[in-house]
Amino acid sequence: MPFPPPVRALVLAVVLACPAAIAAQQAAAAPPINYDSLPIAPDSVAWARLVNIRLLDSTIRVEARYAGSNNFTGAPLPGYGANVALLRREAAEALVRVQKRLATGDLGLKIWDGYRPRRATLAMVSWCDTTGHTSLLDDGYIARRSRHNLGLAVDLTLVDLARGTELPMGTGFDTFNDSAHTANAEGRARSYRQLLVRAMESEGFKNYDQEWWHFSFEVPDPQPYDVPVR
Repeated sequence: MPFPPPVRALVLAVVLACPAAIAAQQAAAAPPINYDSLPIAPDSVAWARLVNIRLLDSTIRVEARYAGSNNFTGAPLPGYGANVALLRREAAEALVRVQKRLATGDLGLKIWDGYRPRRATLAMVSWCDTTGHTSLLDDGYIARRSRHNLGLAVDLTLVDLARGTELPMGTGFDTFNDSAHTANAEGRARSYRQLLVRAMESEGFKNYDQEWWHFSFEVPDPQPYDVPVR
């Protein structure tokens, strides 16, 4: 079944916009982050740098999975106290630009996770250890030190902008197998994954190829935080 005309036009616009943006992103790419060398930033620094995304653009939808029980652990994670998505301001402002780009095709974003307190990452690792799911750590699905702790990673999907209904992406969030790899989809799911990647790349985000929903953003001075999401 073909895309509706607005979506077809959007796909073309995003594809044409991407090469220059990707080249600029690669040229400005920061060196790999040595997480072990980064101390937890003071709370005052965290609150000065993190921003509630919906305060910048209320049309971006948020379903904070780790604030409730609808996630792979079956329970809220420590540090998540509200259905809120935070990001470092630089990443949040770039995400708003992605939303505006997608809106030209009547599409939008729904965020499942943004900034993640360090304590939540430690709880994920502990869950893997205590439940015998250490392969998720070894296979790269769950990180011992995450860019989410820096406020520089976001997990999201595409939605119909007016209705908020999720587009078919081939798998759900936190699917821990090869079907979640960005390239491993067919038909509309593949097209929508490609569209999401290209729209995000056009504003400087980089996709993690094992998780179609996961994108990271680079800044020159990353710092991990542990303030609660509220």
